[in-house]
Amino acid sequence: MRRVLFLARQFPPIGGAGVHRTLGSVSHLHAFGYSPVVVTGVAEHRDRWEPRDEELLSRVGPRVEVHRLERSEPAGPASRVQRLRGLSPPWVYWWVDESGRLGERVGRGADVVYASCLPYETAFAGARVAQALGLPWVADLEDPWALDEMRPQPTRLHHSRMFREMRRALATASAVIMAAPEAAERVKATMPELAGRVTAVPIGYEAADFVAPSAARPGETFRIVHTGSMHTDLGEHLRRTRTRRRLLGGTAPGLDIITRSHVFVAQAVERAIAADPALAGRIELHLAGELTPGDRAVCEGRDFIRTPGLLGHRETVALMRSADLLFLPMHDLPPGSRAGLIPYKTFEYLAAGRPILAAVPDGDVRDMLAPLPQATLVRPSDVDGMAAAIRERAAAAPEPDAQPPAEYARERCVAQIAAVLDGVTDAVRERRTSRSGHSGGERTARAPEGA
Repeated sequence: MRRVLFLARQFPPIGGAGVHRTLGSVSHLHAFGYSPVVVTGVAEHRDRWEPRDEELLSRVGPRVEVHRLERSEPAGPASRVQRLRGLSPPWVYWWVDESGRLGERVGRGADVVYASCLPYETAFAGARVAQALGLPWVADLEDPWALDEMRPQPTRLHHSRMFREMRRALATASAVIMAAPEAAERVKATMPELAGRVTAVPIGYEAADFVAPSAARPGETFRIVHTGSMHTDLGEHLRRTRTRRRLLGGTAPGLDIITRSHVFVAQAVERAIAADPALAGRIELHLAGELTPGDRAVCEGRDFIRTPGLLGHRETVALMRSADLLFLPMHDLPPGSRAGLIPYKTFEYLAAGRPILAAVPDGDVRDMLAPLPQATLVRPSDVDGMAAAIRERAAAAPEPDAQPPAEYARERCVAQIAAVLDGVTDAVRERRTSRSGHSGGERTARAPEGA
């Protein structure tokens, strides 16, 4: 059995969307001939993007070898000067250094290094460990780093710096895995030297999480459910600074992030009730996740909104499956501009089998959902379209669960990752077998600036 060394800061008992790629991979790779060894952190709760979910830890399994850093990360965000220079917070550089050091120590005997790039700079740790151990390495970016329109920068100069850092970090990777086809195409187009090494593999859903019968839905209530964090505060900030950012070139043209929140669906519910007063007291909008003050301000005065707070993954799945309608919002872009990411909840909404109201721009998510009868598609800021969809679904008879698309089952997705690992490790073995004594120079990746 081949050994794969994971560098993964996002790992149980940390929960949230960012943990599921790595958790699913280490859970299923044994079936494809790989024994995972994981280097991760102490799993302290830093902010709402990294909730603790102890139940996820039980899924790791005894066959997975886990090594945790012994010290806590330095606290605090990047200073104003660091942000102006385009630098990441100090904890990012600390993680790159410490995970690289531990990886070099525990990774002897591995066949390949796998860097789960959350944060993205983990790619530098992957390159460092691979060079030290003489191994190939794989970068799993999921989202497209400098090519992600959801990461607006203060100026064009900041964006250019981030792009150069991304290019340096990936220079020595034997393979680069993205979670969305559009993200993979962006990397191929802007970094042609990587084109033959880039693969899109969906994150998918864990089928075992959705085998239990759905919970009974309460009476005449029509339940709309949104799970996960929202981007109300960031969206409002970007709207305030939109003109400046557009002039300085740090933001994708036409980007609006406030739509990736509950702002517009709350308005849609109000319009649906105004058009059909019989819906008053019947519609509930459930927002599962840790809410910011900005999120809560949107909820004020709207008695149809329910805020169950931060739920564990098991409870989140149960809430999804109790929904009459699952709400999937994304950021807004001009028509014809394609989004470069697929929110993780997309896969779990599909697995839940419930009807979906997707307020999404052009891109992979719209392509995925358009053929499905249980999905209604509107533009991200189309409040009237959302209101019409809510009224139509509320007036219809309760729908049975739809069959989840089998191609997004986690085991199938991990099979694609295993195929990438096979290709990388087989190529190394072939080179070693055919080597005639000539030793060429190896490329090296520099550490991220600011380390």
